[in-house]
Amino acid sequence: MCFFEEQQLSCVLLRHLLYLEETVEEKFYFTYKSQGDLEDAATSSYLQGCGRGLMKSKEHLKAFDDEINAFLDNMFGPRDSRVRGWFMLDSYLPTFVLTVLYLLSIWLGNRFMKSRPALSLRGLLTFYNLGITLLSAYMLAELILSSWEGGYNLQCQDLTSAGEADIRVARVLWWYYFSKLIEFLDTIFFVLRKKTSQITFLHVYHHASMFNIWWCVLNWIPCGQSFFGPTLNSFIHILMYSYYGLSVFPSMHKYLWWKRYLTQAQLVQFVLTITHTLSAVVRPCGFPFGCLIFQSSYMLTLVILFLNFYVQTYRKKPMKKDTDVPPAGKEVKNGFSKVYFTATNGAINKKAQ
Repeated sequence: MCFFEEQQLSCVLLRHLLYLEETVEEKFYFTYKSQGDLEDAATSSYLQGCGRGLMKSKEHLKAFDDEINAFLDNMFGPRDSRVRGWFMLDSYLPTFVLTVLYLLSIWLGNRFMKSRPALSLRGLLTFYNLGITLLSAYMLAELILSSWEGGYNLQCQDLTSAGEADIRVARVLWWYYFSKLIEFLDTIFFVLRKKTSQITFLHVYHHASMFNIWWCVLNWIPCGQSFFGPTLNSFIHILMYSYYGLSVFPSMHKYLWWKRYLTQAQLVQFVLTITHTLSAVVRPCGFPFGCLIFQSSYMLTLVILFLNFYVQTYRKKPMKKDTDVPPAGKEVKNGFSKVYFTATNGAINKKAQ
């Protein structure tokens, strides 16, 4: 019963909630003797409703995950059993959700920072650049050693002939996949520092696509011919993130004349990867043909985008030798449309803080 006239509508709604609850759970009864009892019951019913909503959301996510995994399995065939149970690989959902959150963070982050001052993040960027450099050095060394141990053929390497060396390569490539998640921070730092001009289509396309592509690579082709691109890319990342890390220190600026050559090195990397991939098409060794064609096509899109960036940046507006390192107050982009060399980040122009 409801003893308070002002609570009549609440009582009616609550009765409906309780009636619905009785259809899915064991029956239970409430006796309302005071307004406090009514509020407690309403709160309890609300929390139970939230719990049921979360359970339904979880069921929907599980159904979505099952459907998309079934779709991928039908498209690509059985997954490589050697990586079964590895972190984030059994289900595509985490990779998909993290990518969606990454894209949302760009839009929401820019809106959030619109009326707020840009952050410097000098210390954090120094630590971040150092961390990515060290991780890239580890991956480069481990890929070279493991592929050498397995006697990998540079022209074409299948997925199963190298035994334990293939597992070792797969472990490194998992770190390569995970590093693409870490590199989402490149964009987050741009947002926090209000460097929206550097959040280009090339930048977002490359970051979002690489993370998802390498989830597929790890599940279906986690070794063999797949090792070559990450080996080159790890070497390029050592150069790139070393450059960005050194640019934090003003005393190092006079030694950073080689920025434009990073873009050239990236273009060479893509061309070499395409050449290596197509060599397995010309002289096949059992590596999946469709994967070779997809990788070559994807690399071609990067060549086009990076070449366009290079032409726009260095051919139409060539930089003089004495301005390769910018004076205070100017911003420099790099070939990856990436990070951290600006004259207003606190490291170059302290007055800008």
